[in-house]
Amino acid sequence: MTRGLKEGEYLLTKTNVKGINEADKGALNNLIRQQPNTTIPLLGTSAGVSIYNFGLSIFDSAKHEIRRDNFQQERRTLLAKRDTVVWDRKEQRRFIKINNNLASLEKKLSYGNFFMRTGNPRVVYDSMTTAESSRQMLYYLQNNGFFDAQTDFIVRKQGKKAVVDYLISENAVYKIDSFYTRSDNEDIYRLLTARNQNSFITSGTSYAQSNLTKERQRVEDLLKDNGFYTFTRSYIEYNVYKDTVSHVVNIEQIIRKPIYADKHQVFVLDSIYFSLDAPENVLFRNTQRTKYRDVNFELYDDKYSEKIISSRIFLNKGDLYNKTNVIETQRQLANLDLFRFVNIAFDTLGDVLRPRIFTQPNQKYQITNQLGASITEQVPGPFFSHSLRNRNLFRGAEIFEFFFRAGLEGVVSATGEGGVFRSRELNTSASIIFPQFLFPFSSNSLDKYGRFNPRTRTLIGYNYVDRPEYIRESVNGVLSYNWNTRNLRQQYTFNVLDANFIRSNLSNDFREILENLQNQGNNLINSFLPSYVSSISGQVIINFNQYGAFQRNKASLLRLFAESGGSTLNLVNNSFVEERNLAYFQFLKFQADFRRYIPLTREQTFAYRLNLGLARPYGVSNGILPYEKYFFAGGSTGIRAWQPRRLGPGSFTPPLLENGLFDYRFEQPGDILFEGMFELRSKIYGYFDGAFFVDIGNSWTFLEDPTRPGANFELNRFYRELAVGTGLGLRMDFDFLVLRLDLGIKAIDPAREIGQRFVLNEFFTSRLGRSNAVFNIGIGYPF
Repeated sequence: MTRGLKEGEYLLTKTNVKGINEADKGALNNLIRQQPNTTIPLLGTSAGVSIYNFGLSIFDSAKHEIRRDNFQQERRTLLAKRDTVVWDRKEQRRFIKINNNLASLEKKLSYGNFFMRTGNPRVVYDSMTTAESSRQMLYYLQNNGFFDAQTDFIVRKQGKKAVVDYLISENAVYKIDSFYTRSDNEDIYRLLTARNQNSFITSGTSYAQSNLTKERQRVEDLLKDNGFYTFTRSYIEYNVYKDTVSHVVNIEQIIRKPIYADKHQVFVLDSIYFSLDAPENVLFRNTQRTKYRDVNFELYDDKYSEKIISSRIFLNKGDLYNKTNVIETQRQLANLDLFRFVNIAFDTLGDVLRPRIFTQPNQKYQITNQLGASITEQVPGPFFSHSLRNRNLFRGAEIFEFFFRAGLEGVVSATGEGGVFRSRELNTSASIIFPQFLFPFSSNSLDKYGRFNPRTRTLIGYNYVDRPEYIRESVNGVLSYNWNTRNLRQQYTFNVLDANFIRSNLSNDFREILENLQNQGNNLINSFLPSYVSSISGQVIINFNQYGAFQRNKASLLRLFAESGGSTLNLVNNSFVEERNLAYFQFLKFQADFRRYIPLTREQTFAYRLNLGLARPYGVSNGILPYEKYFFAGGSTGIRAWQPRRLGPGSFTPPLLENGLFDYRFEQPGDILFEGMFELRSKIYGYFDGAFFVDIGNSWTFLEDPTRPGANFELNRFYRELAVGTGLGLRMDFDFLVLRLDLGIKAIDPAREIGQRFVLNEFFTSRLGRSNAVFNIGIGYPF
């Protein structure tokens, strides 16, 4: 990597930060502006640098400059011609092509070719950048209470390589002794004093400049929520008085007066005006003027419900101006999905504000077609989907959605002699989403729940699956309620009714397998009888710190799900299903899914997932669940060292094939599921990320299964039946798409005899050990 360096140039190979005791080491490391190239351990080479150097060797900047000049000249010629004659279509297309080519050439001249943009140039030590990094560390320390800190650096050079050590002298950290506010405005002073418990500046804590910034924003928001419409953070000043002997600070917060008035004014709201303009392509605009609950409506063509719209407006005549209510109004009106935009402005009349809400209708119909490939059981299969969205269906802000999807997927057959077979799937549904709770209904329910974005979804759908073992059809109907909290951290779903009529047509081979299992005491065949499956369920998703956005802060997500199957049959006569010869099921199901994302450095993050599931049949079910309600372990989003739905249950040992390997053709349903997935994710270069993972888990049954010895859960042995898989992953993150490749290797296999379950070494020492590896292809992150 040092080849070609000029005299006096050194390859930066390592940086160290020394002397940190109390400060945030990660934050200081992030201030280092020159970081060494990522290298391959032992080899000492960098794949990113190799790719960049290859791109550089074939990059001819002079050639691109000549092409750019030629295109610019041709563009000027075309523009000059347009001043005298009108372009024909050929010239118009040529002009567009020239502009595209110029944009591409500018990108290449600025950032290089594809290989240069994908790879990384080698990092050559720069003394100016290193000195700037040291200064930034000093600023960071002083802004976080280390007012007497000092920073320096030394460079150790050996041959053509350099190591930089940043030397930190923290000295004492200053604590906050007192914090007080000074304001001539009694209303502001009383308000801040009453809400002082929410302050970011508290006595006894270390001084941090960022907390002053947060406090300035908090005070501005607090005052704007209490009528001070014109108040801004620029009126807030802080004086910090240091005691260098005691190492404490006293902080004074000053609220300055406005320039052109004696005091900051409190504003009251007047009548609200809501204006829905006509689309731009409408020539004749029929505007209807109405009034509903102190909201003056000007609606295009009277096609929208004033009652629904007013339930999402949280501004009332006579109230003090409240910034939070303004933002909430804008957000909830946007949640209706009826408007292209929502703008809120205010007319000022003395100390009175007149809110004006301006909107324009969104497009009535939205059609989306998709053609792509999905990946199941490691084999991609094509699919086509079509969706239609009809807004404001009954002029009450209802949304009609129609969905259709047809696809082919690769599956492992339970009756074939191995290999991958084709599965055909088709599903379609039609739903109507109402922007309110339909039942129970009261006159004030709209206004009462409007802040929580309430929605009632009614759906009817049809699903068809054609696998080698069976053809399965179902018709389902759903009535569900959805809402979320005002801070958007919690989302709730309550399915009042989820009813399914299911019919299955089994292949002769698969029916024979199920009948043999039945003769041995396993009644799984009942899961494939013509049946009526109904349930009531609820789900809550708690999102802490925007999990899924992959920001630099810690984030987590908790999903809780509970379901009661067959409960609706208690409300109707059982003859409803008995006269139609339909099997039905009673069961309880619970699932808890926790995910956490922890950034370690700018290049590395640690993420994990814990997933627990329980499903227990009771009553008329005879110990059997509907097949779709079972839990399955293994696969690209579970324990990745096992094929999808093939792990477990418990210590059950699958039959052996002639080659001595386990027969993993059969899916393994279970009543209990536990999964723990742990990943260390690292940036490699360009679009490429790497991952090292460890997965732990298994599935079990509540009751003993004569056909699968060891499948049931026992407290004194379940921990010895936890499967462990490990492996490496490669992810290509293109922003709009993440393609994931994971190689999972079995480390501990509970299907083996006790004492023989550690199998990781077989992967490296035996040809048959290669069967302990599973290659997974997936779209998106596993969690």
